[in-house]
Amino acid sequence: MHAAIETRGLTRRFGVRTAVDAVSMTVPEQGIYGFLGRNGAGKTTTIKLLLGLLRADAGEARIAGIDVAADRIGAARKVGALLEAQGFYAQLSGRENLDLTRRLLGLPATEIDRVLDVAEMTAHASRRVADYSLGMRQRLGLARAMLGAPPVLILDEPTNGLDPEGIADMRAFLRELPARTGATVLLSSHLLGEIEQTATHIGILSHGRLVLEGALAELKAGLATEVAIETDTPRRAAALAREHGFQVAHDGDLLLARFGAGEDMRSGTAALNRVLCIAGGIRIHALVPRQPTLETLYRNAAQAAVPAALA
Repeated sequence: MHAAIETRGLTRRFGVRTAVDAVSMTVPEQGIYGFLGRNGAGKTTTIKLLLGLLRADAGEARIAGIDVAADRIGAARKVGALLEAQGFYAQLSGRENLDLTRRLLGLPATEIDRVLDVAEMTAHASRRVADYSLGMRQRLGLARAMLGAPPVLILDEPTNGLDPEGIADMRAFLRELPARTGATVLLSSHLLGEIEQTATHIGILSHGRLVLEGALAELKAGLATEVAIETDTPRRAAALAREHGFQVAHDGDLLLARFGAGEDMRSGTAALNRVLCIAGGIRIHALVPRQPTLETLYRNAAQAAVPAALA
């Protein structure tokens, strides 16, 4: 699969601070790439470098195969961006706001109806933006980003400020976007739960460095699975489990048994239960499987990055 966005050694400094540190990322075509990192990790700076709003100190970035530094205008024509739900003329209608951008881009008037339909905003197009909810403004921003059918969409926190219903609606909309438009979506967010339910691929940024990247399903498949065990004697249970070769840890009052990628968790859990109950006479109140999550991936990647970042 070809790369819709690709960077190699992308670096940006502000004085003595390195905001983006030799980032090499690959966003596959027609995927949804969850771009993750805490505030200050370098996500926004990376996005500005991709959009040509900042110049890199080193490295390169390509959008749809076009070198951003060598052909900033050509690369810009391949990408639509939603950086925030502002920047609209509040007293104009949604359609009138889109028409202003459409004229600047030299696009036919039919583009407005197309993007309104994709963004599911046709019914609200004649209303003043001043009367829009935040969710409607986000949808209008998406419509504006899709003018001209760019093959790449970069969306920075599109669910920011939305209520739970608005977040669920936006999540469903974003999941369908590549199939409906053929576009690749880079989705920057700090909401791990939303990214987990939306993205096909992820990249995790920490202290300006890309510390983990890949297909989300494959990355999760490589994680150990866990079973949380509730018992009155977790320390005695842990000692007995270790004697029989099981990998266990504590999580508060719970005992966590870990099974490596590829291990049969069901048979392993049954074997551990026999050891604890039959051999050890330990009373087990509950055995609860815990599937690998994006939160686990993020926590592991961030923890692994700390020593290198602080060195």
